[in-house]
Amino acid sequence: MPQADETRAAGPRRTAFDWTEAEARRRAQAGLVRTLRPREAVTDLLDLAGNDYLGLTRHPEVTAAAADAARRWGAGSTGSRLVTGTTALHTRLERELAAFCGFEAALVFSSGYTANLAALTALGGRDSLVVSDAANHASIVDGCRLARAETAVVPHADPEAVRKTLEAHPGRRALVVSDSVFSVDGDKAPLTALAEACRAHGAGLVVDDAHGFGVLGDGGRGALHEAGLAGDADVVATLTLSKSLGSQGGAVLGPARVIEHLVNAARTFIFDTGLAPAATGGALAALRLIEAAPRLAEQVRTVATTLHRRLTEAGLTAARPDAAVVSVRAPSPEAALRWAADCRELGLVVGCFRPPSVPDGISRLRLTARADLSAADVERAVGTVLRTAPEGA
Repeated sequence: MPQADETRAAGPRRTAFDWTEAEARRRAQAGLVRTLRPREAVTDLLDLAGNDYLGLTRHPEVTAAAADAARRWGAGSTGSRLVTGTTALHTRLERELAAFCGFEAALVFSSGYTANLAALTALGGRDSLVVSDAANHASIVDGCRLARAETAVVPHADPEAVRKTLEAHPGRRALVVSDSVFSVDGDKAPLTALAEACRAHGAGLVVDDAHGFGVLGDGGRGALHEAGLAGDADVVATLTLSKSLGSQGGAVLGPARVIEHLVNAARTFIFDTGLAPAATGGALAALRLIEAAPRLAEQVRTVATTLHRRLTEAGLTAARPDAAVVSVRAPSPEAALRWAADCRELGLVVGCFRPPSVPDGISRLRLTARADLSAADVERAVGTVLRTAPEGA
């Protein structure tokens, strides 16, 4: 009995995850609470927040191919790619994706995130050096950490900083990794200059083309194709199937010997369940649509350019889009949140980036252009953003 009295006197019993409440309070005080917002299958909202750049997610040929693949192969791939998770669809998609983008071989993953982890962990290593752009995507940051290599983070889009870093480590196995198009401001990496720096020091170049594939290059073949680097022996590309292809999954493209190495060494390939047949079939159908309609890439770039021109002519500060992303500056994190919420109230969904997601401390609205947006859609989007713009924007 005395023990029970002592327990009561000590207050409520602590449990293992009590600390999460303090973290929740900290996030709330900083205005950084994230919430899930389920969307309906059919809505009147105009979506300029998603990444369906070519408008293919609901294309009847894509959805029919996804449904047919599920009926034929099943809802799941049943296992890892090396066991039972590889179907004829997977190998067909890999072959056609590599040919379209101008690479020798390709390997499909369950997501673009796992594709980046695979490339960096399998091609890096404890004794290697990885040189990474300061604005790279979180999946690249995590890949660098998991690679257990020495990682040097260099200023954004600065080939000279890359060159100096490589010079400081002569004779060392090295990778330089960069997004092709950066997801926050939509600016392109200086790929040609990066490749020159790599070749001067025998380093490999790994480029995440998630936001360039389907938008840049001849008929949407990607930023590396546009830069004349696709298929080079020292260049590897990663990309996602969830943006321009409107499906799900990711891929690594490069020399056949690199892809063979990933099959044998990349943990996110070896130990992960293969991409579901429906996503594989949908992505393959979307790829064939892009090949048959090369003007889609030009259309999405035109929409992005129009959005930027109209918004800046009206006095807003927006980064010039190199691909499909249009980034509009907000005067503060609070103003950005309010601005995005006001847009939604008027039927327009836009992205909202604020610290700490943006390391430069500048909050933004992020608008993503789509090839299937009509002139009326663009007018509606521009009008809504301008009507709701906060003071100081």
